[in-house]
Amino acid sequence: MTPSDASHSRWSDLDRPPLNVPALRRGLLRPGGLWTSLDVVETTGSTNSDLAGRAAAGLAGGAVLVAEEQTAGRGRLDRTWTAPARSGLFFSVFLTPGDVPVHRWGWLPLLTGVAAATGLARAAGVDMSLKWPNDLIVKIPKDSDRLRPGETPLDEERKTGGILAERAGDGVVVGIGLNVSLRADELPAPTAGSLALAGAVSTDRETLLRGVLRSLEHWYGQWRAADGDAAASGLQEAYAAGCATLGRTVRAQLPGDRTLTGEAVAIDGDGRLILSTGDGLQEPVSAGDIVHLRGVGGGLT
Repeated sequence: MTPSDASHSRWSDLDRPPLNVPALRRGLLRPGGLWTSLDVVETTGSTNSDLAGRAAAGLAGGAVLVAEEQTAGRGRLDRTWTAPARSGLFFSVFLTPGDVPVHRWGWLPLLTGVAAATGLARAAGVDMSLKWPNDLIVKIPKDSDRLRPGETPLDEERKTGGILAERAGDGVVVGIGLNVSLRADELPAPTAGSLALAGAVSTDRETLLRGVLRSLEHWYGQWRAADGDAAASGLQEAYAAGCATLGRTVRAQLPGDRTLTGEAVAIDGDGRLILSTGDGLQEPVSAGDIVHLRGVGGGLT
């Protein structure tokens, strides 16, 4: 093998070994369980796009597709998501909620956020919170050279993961991108973080993936058993408890170039963010980009 070949070997970064597919299948695929198949590809543009294409061709629910490297991952508002090979978890699942009313399917990305945060808290030992509607955030010590005179060196919030849900076939494809072992010099933006930088006790991607998928199976089962009722399933309460957006003054950048500023006071039964505006009104936000202006924590917008 030439030096050039070695630089592109799947074993070239020994701190980032490839996933053990047979072991993952043994641990996650079981009779009567949610997950029906699990495939890992070396590289792809977007696991969401790939799985959505399969869903249109009649894919069974419960399929999981993982990429060791994703070159054209998509987030909300057509943002891209890229990271070095095997530095994170990049995967999508295909869920078929069956007889759950379609108007309640909008809870699926929020459900996935709760599942990911709780699963990673156990598997990685990291306190993770949720930025409405689809970001996973961690706290990372602020660099001393970035402190202003007299500023207290509080931890700052950084985005370490994102969720994207899309209708496909008879169900919904939900994708997750999660920064696991990214080092400070590999971060794509100053507001980004990783589990490693947040002090995770484990960055073993197989352990983390099993933790997230098992947690997702649990929360999805609870939600389906309650016919998609977020309150009855405990999902609405769990999301609100872990949501870093609540209690903050935020700016919502809405479709049609409309902007709304107010205090985020609640998550309603439809998963919408309720803002209390300066004129005393409470307005629900169902879609938009949220900017944290001030409140507890700091650093994340």
